[in-house]
Amino acid sequence: MAIKTRKHENLTETNVQHVIDLLNDSKPITKKEACSILNISYNTTRLNKIIDDHLDTVAYRERRKAQNKGKGATEMEIKQVVNFYLDGANVSDIAKSLYRSPAFIKAIIDRVGIPQKLAQTDYEGRRNAMLPEQCVADEFQTGEKVWAVRQNYPALVEKELRPEEAEERGYRLYLCYTIECSQDDLKGSYFPHLSFAGKYYPLATYEMGKLEHLQKYL
Repeated sequence: MAIKTRKHENLTETNVQHVIDLLNDSKPITKKEACSILNISYNTTRLNKIIDDHLDTVAYRERRKAQNKGKGATEMEIKQVVNFYLDGANVSDIAKSLYRSPAFIKAIIDRVGIPQKLAQTDYEGRRNAMLPEQCVADEFQTGEKVWAVRQNYPALVEKELRPEEAEERGYRLYLCYTIECSQDDLKGSYFPHLSFAGKYYPLATYEMGKLEHLQKYL
C-alpha cells in the first residue's frame, strides 16, 4: 500500500532510493539523517515503512517487466504510450507505468510517428529538431492538438493569426497553447481544476507538427 505523502515531504522514488543507498553505504548515515533527507519527522517506524513500500514497488515492477520481456506491444499499450506522451509524460515515467523498458517505449514513439520530446537542457537538439514525415503540414484547425517543435511540447491551436498575410509570408501563423503540465502535476497546486497548463505562442506552420495520423490511438 502506497505511503501517504505530506506536501513538504520529499518521497519521490529517486530520493527514497538515494536514502536507501546511503543507509547501505560502507559509512551509513543514521536513520535521523535519513528522515531529514526525506524531510519527514524523525520516526523510525514510518521510515522503515517508506523503505519497505519502495522496495516492494521496485520488486513488483521488475517482476512485471520480466513477464513482459520479449512480448510485442499490444494495441492497448500503443494507445497508452501515445496518449501519455502527448499529455506531457516522459519516456521514463511511461515505461514505469506500463512495466516496460524506456527503449521499448521509445521504439513505439518512433514507429507511430510521434515527434521526439527532447530534454529541456538540450538546446542544440531542440534548435535542429526534425518532425516525422507524417507530421508535416501547412494548415491546421482551431482546437487541434499539434506538436510545437521549438517549445518541445504538445499544444492546442487557438486560432489562425493574420490569415490574409499567409500567401505573402509563404506560411500560416497560429496562436497555440502548449501543454506543459498535466492534470496530475496540477493536483497539489492552486489550480487543481485545470486539465493542463502551459504558455501561449505564435507559431508558424514550419514550427508545428500535425498529429492527425495518431487519431486512431486517441
